[in-house]
Amino acid sequence: MSNVQLTDNLVSLRKSYKYTQKQIAGKLNISRQAYSNYERGKRIPDISMLIRLADIYGVTLEQLLTQACTRDGIINENHGPYFRGLIIETADTLYLTQEELEVLSCYRKASADDRRLVRKVLDINAFG
Repeated sequence: MSNVQLTDNLVSLRKSYKYTQKQIAGKLNISRQAYSNYERGKRIPDISMLIRLADIYGVTLEQLLTQACTRDGIINENHGPYFRGLIIETADTLYLTQEELEVLSCYRKASADDRRLVRKVLDINAFG
């Protein structure tokens, strides 16, 4: 089980700083493969590792775990509160804003044609 926001942040922050996985792994004194497992959600970093990662990127631990972070440490979605969700197929944790919850709720209530239109507008190919 992984935290989707954490894995997204680890990838996006590393890329925005133009670090390689090997460079971050070196800063953490772990193997590149171990770090890769964090980014792919195969392993969850322990609290001391999370604190070190937050320090490397100049964000708070809370931001790293629950909010979309930019290189400047600015939160993309600075309104909240965030609601915890669970991806059923993978048991991954996901944090959503109130606006995102409303969009998902409306999507669930929409007709099949409206859902297809939404997927087309968002360029989502999954589910036909």
